[in-house]
Amino acid sequence: MIYLLRHGEAEVGTGDDAARRLTEKGERQARDAGLALRALGAEVDACLASPKVRALETARLACEALGIEVEVTAALRGGRFDALELAAGRGHVLLVGHEPDFSAEVGRLTGAKAALKKGGIAVADGSTLVALLRPKELRRIAR
Repeated sequence: MIYLLRHGEAEVGTGDDAARRLTEKGERQARDAGLALRALGAEVDACLASPKVRALETARLACEALGIEVEVTAALRGGRFDALELAAGRGHVLLVGHEPDFSAEVGRLTGAKAALKKGGIAVADGSTLVALLRPKELRRIAR
C-alpha cells in the first residue's frame, strides 16, 4: 500500500520556494491527515518526504499520529519519481511531496486521473486506486 500525501497549504512564495513553510491551515491539514490515517487503521511502516520545508513539516506533523520517523529523499523534491521503487522493501509507505508530480504518479500507477488537493491523500494498492481523500474528508475522519 502506498499513501501519497500532498503537502498542506504553504506561505505564498516571494523568495526561495524550497523554504516556504506551512500556514496554520497547512499545519492543521497535516495533523488531520495523520490522525485520519490512524483512525482508518492504516498500517504505515515508513514515511519518505521531499526536503522542501512545507513537505517536511507536513510529513513530521502527520507522522506524530502514526508514531513513525520521517526520512528525507531528494527523489520527492519535484519532478517524476517512481513510488514503487521508493517503497520497495519498506512495507506500507507514506510519501509526502508535491503537485503535479503526485497526481501524475497516481495516474502512472493506477490509470486514474486524480488531482490531489493541498493536504489530500491518494491511496494506491498496486495498480488500484483505493481512495482519494480531500482535506475536508480527512478532517471529518480525524475527529
